[in-house]
Amino acid sequence: MIKRLYFILSLMSICSVSFAQQIPRFNPDTVLTVTIDSAITVTSTRLTVESFINEIINDTSFYEAFRNMKRYTFTAENRVFTYDKKNAVEGKIYRKIYHNNDGPYKMQFLEKKDEGKVFKNNGKFSLYTVEMFDYIFMNAYNSDFVPSAPITGAKGESNESYKDKLKTLIFSPGRPIKGVPFIGSKTRIFTPNMRQYYDYSFYRGTYLDSIPVYRFKVKMKPDLSNWTKDGLMIKELTTIFDMRNFQILGRYVDMKYDNLAFEFDVQMNIELGYFGSDQTLLPTKITYQGNWDIPFKREERASFLILHKGYK
Repeated sequence: MIKRLYFILSLMSICSVSFAQQIPRFNPDTVLTVTIDSAITVTSTRLTVESFINEIINDTSFYEAFRNMKRYTFTAENRVFTYDKKNAVEGKIYRKIYHNNDGPYKMQFLEKKDEGKVFKNNGKFSLYTVEMFDYIFMNAYNSDFVPSAPITGAKGESNESYKDKLKTLIFSPGRPIKGVPFIGSKTRIFTPNMRQYYDYSFYRGTYLDSIPVYRFKVKMKPDLSNWTKDGLMIKELTTIFDMRNFQILGRYVDMKYDNLAFEFDVQMNIELGYFGSDQTLLPTKITYQGNWDIPFKREERASFLILHKGYK
């Protein structure tokens, strides 16, 4: 059970607009995409807290964006950093990859560089989190990132089904994730009972220098008791909406949880951009910062910066 749980949580950490460096160490994300103009009070009858929440729960654009990625030629730059217990950089991985949608080989390495403690003696990655990162994104560049079938699951399912379940957290935060031990119901932050623990705030801003956006932040209330705070897994969920059409363009999730089975502290970020004459949404930036501590295993500390450019 612990091994399977570790697999699930490691996958969850792989795949998310970053506004705060929660873990005090080197942050590879230096690409500023959102500038905030001012805080606002939403008084429109069209735009309410419920309007934003309903869009977040029902949105499928992130799922579709990763599906659409397979149809394009693009360049990916992947940077991975691992850390020791003092948060000093211990290992570095760099991959520049050309995803050629027209050629015989989908993935072509343009540059590969590894430094420090990256691999074990058997040639495998030293951290399981990094191994899962490599598995997911290398497969994504070779084929499809997500299956064409809807996300489903049942008893007795395989690890592939567990992967699909964790995609629910990325593509549809706020929904329950059935079948994931310990955390399945803790993602439901928009239920009437859970809303009492969160504050909601709205901001106007600009995305990629030209797109007017709303930033809708759901953040844990600061005056809660420590016992209540410890029981809340999602500390913050921030969503970027295109002001012109209410399309979701960015998502940031801050999660932290600690129990007898595991301890993790993770911040994830995914951003999308418009491409082509039909303004197709495609992934442009994925970032991650995370610490994992599983009993009888080495604590894992890593960060990722993934940039996709030149979609054709």
